[in-house]
Amino acid sequence: MAREDFPAPSEGFVLTHFIVSSDVARSRDFYTGVLGGQVVLDGEPTIVKLANGWVTINVGGGPTDDKPTVVLEPPSDPNHVSAFLNIRVADIQAAYREWSARGAEFLTEPKDHGREIRCYMRDPDGHLIEVGQTTRAPDRSTQESTQTASEERT
Repeated sequence: MAREDFPAPSEGFVLTHFIVSSDVARSRDFYTGVLGGQVVLDGEPTIVKLANGWVTINVGGGPTDDKPTVVLEPPSDPNHVSAFLNIRVADIQAAYREWSARGAEFLTEPKDHGREIRCYMRDPDGHLIEVGQTTRAPDRSTQESTQTASEERT
């Protein structure tokens, strides 16, 4: 395995996404077989390189000394979500066709929302995954976008 295939930076940091699974092997097969990821560590935990990032998959568990009040478990209600994996693609129609043919079950077909086309699917444990294609860059600066988002929330 090449060093760049494993999420252990020599400086700075990399971002990975941790998935709690009731069946690590089944989830590994989804992230490799459906989404085309590469297993870089198998077992518990499993790490899958997915494009330019990584998904770490492991079983849940009770509190530990570094998270003394936290219990990790797969989603109990897949329709109530506080975070999700967001995959940006160059061609959403091609990704939708390819991943559907490999067994992905999408909630809807891709929907055009102006600046992006997007759709959602779930992994075997019910984790929500957005698949989106940017169609045009936002026409506001980062500062204006942040201010507008803050104003919309209030």
